[in-house]
Amino acid sequence: MSQLVLFDLDGTLADTAPDLGLALNIQRQCHGLPELDQAVIRPYASHGSKGLLGIGFGLTPADEDFNAMREEYLALYDEVFVTAPSLFNGMGEVLAEIEQSGLRWGVVTNKPRRFSEPLIAALNLEQRLACLVCADDVSLPKPYPDSMLMACERGGVKPDACIYIGDAERDIQAGHAAGMPTVVALYGYLDEADRPLEWGADYAVDSPLEIIPALSCWRSLIAERSLI
Repeated sequence: MSQLVLFDLDGTLADTAPDLGLALNIQRQCHGLPELDQAVIRPYASHGSKGLLGIGFGLTPADEDFNAMREEYLALYDEVFVTAPSLFNGMGEVLAEIEQSGLRWGVVTNKPRRFSEPLIAALNLEQRLACLVCADDVSLPKPYPDSMLMACERGGVKPDACIYIGDAERDIQAGHAAGMPTVVALYGYLDEADRPLEWGADYAVDSPLEIIPALSCWRSLIAERSLI
């Protein structure tokens, strides 16, 4: 059976918090505010512009200025988002192990394609991944299952032959809604209010390298199921 390993992008596959934080601090400077320490911004990096504008300006989508500030932030991010992206430590080995095991891998992200494609290219991964599904490829992004199911379709596999790895609750919700097992990345961008061990993921990993034994366990379960 063909199998597909799917990753969230920000906070799971790639450490993009420095560039997300850089854009936020440029925006704060534009509004006469001091920079925030990257350690303060980092836990909110997986929450997109909503989370970043919340920590940076105390804004919510209900605020009148939110949409204008979001567009301003995205314009600034557009200028810096490939300044210093990197894979998390150990992720290169994880991808190599996946490929050497005969598996394919892809990315399902709530990041718009205008940022995702250049970011993947900056990481030199564009020729290696089997599929890339972004928020604007579907009507309903994560936590809805639409983008996960699109990845299955593009990868030519059924959902139960996929596994999804992410660092946000919406990742686990989307994976389960699509009918695939999930892995929660505890090394990702988690804030103090998050309770990742209560999200119902099938596996939890403290580092990228722990993904390898989790995938081995998953593949063993698939093999056992095929014998029944």
